[in-house]
Amino acid sequence: MSDLFSPWTLGEVTFRNRIFVAPMCQYSSADGHPTDWHFVHLGSRAVGGAGLVMIEATAVTPDGRITPDDSGIWDEAHIDSFRRIVDFMHAQGTVAGMQIAHAGRKASTDAPWRGGRPLGPDERGWTPVAPSALAFAEGHPVPRAMSADNIAETVTAFADAARRARDAGIRVLEIHMAHGYLLHEFLSPLSNERDDDYGGALENRARFPLEVVRAVRAVWPKALPLFVRISATDWVDGGWDIEQSLRLAHWLKAEGVDLVDCSAGGSTPDAVIPTGPGYQTPFAARIRHEVGIATGAVGLITEPVQAEHIVHSGQADCVLLAREFLRDPHFPLRAAAELRHAEADWPPQYERARR
Repeated sequence: MSDLFSPWTLGEVTFRNRIFVAPMCQYSSADGHPTDWHFVHLGSRAVGGAGLVMIEATAVTPDGRITPDDSGIWDEAHIDSFRRIVDFMHAQGTVAGMQIAHAGRKASTDAPWRGGRPLGPDERGWTPVAPSALAFAEGHPVPRAMSADNIAETVTAFADAARRARDAGIRVLEIHMAHGYLLHEFLSPLSNERDDDYGGALENRARFPLEVVRAVRAVWPKALPLFVRISATDWVDGGWDIEQSLRLAHWLKAEGVDLVDCSAGGSTPDAVIPTGPGYQTPFAARIRHEVGIATGAVGLITEPVQAEHIVHSGQADCVLLAREFLRDPHFPLRAAAELRHAEADWPPQYERARR
């Protein structure tokens, strides 16, 4: 039997396999509301047999969007907009998840296919916020350093977003603490130069992210899994690294987090990243074995045998694929065939293609 296709239960949620769709921004929302594009994009990955389909980074406040066209969950009206998509995904046998996020100093930019440049107030943009008044890169605006009141308001925004996600039928929630966005900005000494209770020592830099986790876990049902995506390293000397990530993972476990989703990078535009097949998987393995918490591996996982090996060898409990799912929405069905796993969930409408 394939370990990749073995069912897995966290809390009261059972995943039909360990192949998960990572959150992938589509930059195609309307005032935070998902569109028909999202229905087809997310629905097709559910039809394709994934165990979990994670909705893209969904902003907890309007100024927390990467672009003006990002997904959002800051308003009660967003609940019904997502529910139709969530209900369809669940009807296909997949679990619907959502990543909630705040872009911090990397907010207010254009879509990548339009160059991703910063947008000014006259271009639907706004002034980003961050732990410190440090621009992400040359040509990017200097963000406004957050006050203690701003931090408290954002903690509340994350908790409110979690409640709305629950009301929309989401079964797995992920807090985005990676890729140089707001919570990662507080963690990394490259972007956090504060001299108050939210800066300096690791315990202080982690204070705001842990306050978010605590507030979210208080409203998110204990029976439903809570994930956190981290960047395990900045890939820059003097930045965030795996040793700090291990300490953070211990704290996340103590706060009731069920899984650490192990990515990397994003804090600076000039990091030298040694990319290659499965290049981030060792981070998931270390955190899983040294902290005793479930982990997800992500990053250039493209082949069924590779994904099977990661789970079978205990490097991670699941794999999260992004670009491979863009190339092949039905990756799990192909993986089942290549691994000779006969029990994959083919939609009855597609059965004629099974043999």
